[in-house]
Amino acid sequence: MLTRGLPTPTQEMNLKLTEEDRAQLAGERGEANRLAMSVIVRMANVSGADSLMDIVGAHIDSTVFQGDATMEFAERLASYGAKVAVPSSLNVSGVDEHGWRDWATPPEWAQKAHRQMIAYQSMGTEATWTCAPYQTAFRPKFGQQIAWGESNAIAFANSVIGARSERYPDLMDVCAAITGRVPATGLHLTENRAGHLLLRLVDVPRDIQQDDSFYPVLGHLIGRIAQERIPVVEGIEITPAEDQLKALCAAVASSGAVALMHLVGITPEAPTTAAAFQNKQPQQIVEVTMEKLRQARRELTTADGEKLEMVVLGSPHFSLAEFKQLAPLLAGKRRNPDVQFLVTSSRLMTNLADQAGYIEPLKEFGGKLTVDTCILTTPMLHPEIKTLMTNSAKYAYYSPGLLNTQVVFGRLEDCVRSAVEGRVVRDESLWKE
Repeated sequence: MLTRGLPTPTQEMNLKLTEEDRAQLAGERGEANRLAMSVIVRMANVSGADSLMDIVGAHIDSTVFQGDATMEFAERLASYGAKVAVPSSLNVSGVDEHGWRDWATPPEWAQKAHRQMIAYQSMGTEATWTCAPYQTAFRPKFGQQIAWGESNAIAFANSVIGARSERYPDLMDVCAAITGRVPATGLHLTENRAGHLLLRLVDVPRDIQQDDSFYPVLGHLIGRIAQERIPVVEGIEITPAEDQLKALCAAVASSGAVALMHLVGITPEAPTTAAAFQNKQPQQIVEVTMEKLRQARRELTTADGEKLEMVVLGSPHFSLAEFKQLAPLLAGKRRNPDVQFLVTSSRLMTNLADQAGYIEPLKEFGGKLTVDTCILTTPMLHPEIKTLMTNSAKYAYYSPGLLNTQVVFGRLEDCVRSAVEGRVVRDESLWKE
């Protein structure tokens, strides 16, 4: 049950609050704002912040249904008349509200997850339902202060765009959206955005760097080495496509807890290595060699043999560019009847892809679409599905633990060919020693 207790004077003693902060905290802006500001103040105290700061936008990860508690929290806020104070996008939900019956999703789960969706939509948010908000109209700009949940989105905002967000946990993110305020701490502050360790690519061929599979593999390796530290990556010789950077950010935030990495010459704050470190010396220097990359790639596969029940793509959610890339690979082909083929995406990208003619080849191939959610956040997989194949490092990293499945990591082309042949097939020529 939610309690009404305000922060004590001791809790507030080191925190400077504006008159508006105090008005929200006192309930003068309504019960929802009082509750939300009380959470922000408590978390500011925990983090050691001495003040709060304004944000210009939020991405709310609390949308993921994780049981009655998350649903009841959302509905309680909604019953108080909660409204977001800044433009706020919504992360994936716990259910594909129109397509869940095609899978193994329990009806009670679907009903409760949908109730949670309705509660968040009532708060004046935008029903984006995607883990890739940076590919929507809610993409922030360089230097803007934001409060984002969802690990890959946080990494992308900080590392690719140069917007500023801390790692906002579920429930705190919606409180930030309602109040428009966050603790002035962590990655919001310039002095905390300097690199900690240098990862230097050594003799990594350009043809590897140009391939889509390089970025999830590199990200998996970086995350495993860096953990919560800020890595600076030197030696990327090409300009990666946005979806390659998306895959990189998802991977570093999965195998590690990286919220910011500096890609020298790519990250806005890192035109040079010295700038990325704010002219300080790195704590550690690590050479990224092909041997280490091959080992990281091997780690993304846990299955043995050729057995395969499902191919799944779209973590983070498939973009329009990825639908465009996939369509010609599927044209004129049919999946093996023993292998499911699934793409997860947002309703926005799916509609755009449909208008562009990219969905029809997927349907003719025998593939399926799931929108607004993914296999990691809704219990949709049938129990006979035990081996997955994917081109996503995030799916590969989490599926064994969250879904109790084995996984094979491969290139997009490998995934399509395997679905057609009904067994795992991978072209190893690019990665051979």
